[in-house]
Amino acid sequence: MTYWKKIRKQALFLGFLCLSYNLYFLFLLPEVNRSYLWYLDALLAVCCLFYGGAGYAVYRGRQARKQKLLQSDTVICGLLAELDGYESAGHDSYEIAEHDVRVLTAQLEKQQEQNRDLQDYITKWCHEVKAPLSASLLMVQKIEDGGLRYSLQEQLERINMQLNSALLGCKVQGSLFDIQVKPVSLLECVRASVHNNQFFLIKNHFAIKIDVEDVKIYTDKGWFVYILDQLLSNAVKYAVQPASLKLWSVKEEESVCLFVEDHGEGIRAEDIRRIFEKGYTGSSHHNGRYQSTGMGLYMTAKIAERLLHGISVESEPMAYTRFAVRARLAEAAR
Repeated sequence: MTYWKKIRKQALFLGFLCLSYNLYFLFLLPEVNRSYLWYLDALLAVCCLFYGGAGYAVYRGRQARKQKLLQSDTVICGLLAELDGYESAGHDSYEIAEHDVRVLTAQLEKQQEQNRDLQDYITKWCHEVKAPLSASLLMVQKIEDGGLRYSLQEQLERINMQLNSALLGCKVQGSLFDIQVKPVSLLECVRASVHNNQFFLIKNHFAIKIDVEDVKIYTDKGWFVYILDQLLSNAVKYAVQPASLKLWSVKEEESVCLFVEDHGEGIRAEDIRRIFEKGYTGSSHHNGRYQSTGMGLYMTAKIAERLLHGISVESEPMAYTRFAVRARLAEAAR
């Protein structure tokens, strides 16, 4: 209830009360001296004026405080909670809500700008690091000591994979997600991903079997290869000797399902429903053999969602893990 509505109701109540006792004196107590009635009316009028003036002064003070806070750049709803009219749906609450929405919108835009600046910085830094990294990968081949050359190359390859993941992560988290969807060869994507991971597949002595049809799917090749890179990278990370990897496709009516299966550690039943959650690393912590950020499969699922692809997983611990990626056939998308 606003201040003026309160004053109006109080004035009506006092007017009704004053009229009632005046009528009572005039008609039911005619023998009483009427000068006492005028004296009482004057006294009540002075009290009402004093009360009204004091209330108005408080109201003006609160209004001045509200106007001052409305000029601030902070959220003020909590600071003005005690003001008359704030709890109502009146003009005061509208002004306060409008101010707070404007402040929060400005804060959100500022935070988004800072996030964009950070993403741009990380992207630029990754691109600058890739140049000396590529040179290092070429230079390491000149090392005559085979063991040292192999160890250095492994670490450089790991750095290269992490840089690529960071670059793609910045693109996915950004407000603009560059997608160029067009017909792409599924077999070419599989071969590109195997080539990207060939160093670690060879290092871990993987036996690889590929039975993928050369069909066209409707996707973005770069992002689809990234999805496969993550699945192959997990297969390498959780490999158990003798390591094996199988990729095959099953053509459906309007889509094709690509299966990626390894026979490594597998995924526990309590973890399998949460592996696509952001930051989830599982309950086993992999016996401390390697660190997991819980971001790889989260990014994979997010990219698949934006590409309108389906992705699912089934697994049995210490037996197998099978991922299925479903994409629409190019001929069906026309």
